Amino acid sequence: MVLFPGRMDGGDCRTAGGGVASLAMAKLYFYYASMNAGKSTTLLQADFNYRERGMRTMVWTARLDSRSEGMVRSRIGLEADAHHFSPDTDLWAEITAAHRAEPLDCVLVDEAQFLTVAQVWQLARLADEAGIPAVCYGLRTDFQGELFPGSAALLGIADKLVELKGVCHCGRKATMNLRVDASGKAVSEGAQTEIGGNDRYVALCRRHFSQALAG
Repeated sequence: MVLFPGRMDGGDCRTAGGGVASLAMAKLYFYYASMNAGKSTTLLQADFNYRERGMRTMVWTARLDSRSEGMVRSRIGLEADAHHFSPDTDLWAEITAAHRAEPLDCVLVDEAQFLTVAQVWQLARLADEAGIPAVCYGLRTDFQGELFPGSAALLGIADKLVELKGVCHCGRKATMNLRVDASGKAVSEGAQTEIGGNDRYVALCRRHFSQALAG
């Protein structure tokens, strides 16, 4: 597991003083997993590692997740302040403006499945033109096993894909996100996006996901 993206696997971050180590080497990363696989924890650890070395980060999360309250929070109690993005947020404009004021060493994005396709390309542009590594963390698929638009774009164009592994109740790798109702029964229809935690979603392997949907 890479906890310091842009350093441990190629040295593509900016230097602590703000100089570009190698603009051509900055990358767009996508760390993906099922629910409860430690995505936010991994982001927060990466953020801590950068800041511990005197480097400057910018953390983003989805505005539609009302649980965040301006923070990225993990299930184990770690948290950090975050900027919010919505579908109309111009990430390129906002991040480069912040970068001009004080050089950034890395951008970290939680809930990246909620990015628009255009925003994914804006993050790619940050790596390609501004030399700022952009590290995204999110779900790959929804409760029906369909790709989120943001995740599909990241899978298509990210320089580096990293799977964070969750565990199904059977012990196999959890790759699917089952939505359940208040009584714990599987939900197979509805809007793609419905915010919730362990009361609404269960991470399962493909076999048990399929069995749950089949009743």
